[in-house]
Amino acid sequence: MSTFNNSVQLIGHLGKDVEFRELENGNKMAKVSIATNEYYKDKEGTRQVKTLWHRLVGWGFVAERMQMLLKKGSFVAIKGKLTYGDYEDKEGNRKYYSEIQVLEFHLLDKVPKLKSEEQPA
Repeated sequence: MSTFNNSVQLIGHLGKDVEFRELENGNKMAKVSIATNEYYKDKEGTRQVKTLWHRLVGWGFVAERMQMLLKKGSFVAIKGKLTYGDYEDKEGNRKYYSEIQVLEFHLLDKVPKLKSEEQPA
């Protein structure tokens, strides 16, 4: 049961290309947003869609794979855990955020789309 303590699974499309950075300590980080859709019927019975955006972050090997395989529009399934953080903005106000730390992902596109610099010659 311990695997259920903090587990998130999402399937959706990426809203932008992966932002990849190598930190001063040598660790690698990748950030991107994923959109998921919820469908429902309104009072008149018309089908509606609500799009929700989720922040994703990957570290180390996962970050490297995210940077290599994922791009804007990719259809992807992710498994991760929910994390929280805070920071102080330029005006000195405390801001809070949540994000999903990606532990694994599966590209659901029919054919993996490599970025142009990784295309075979």
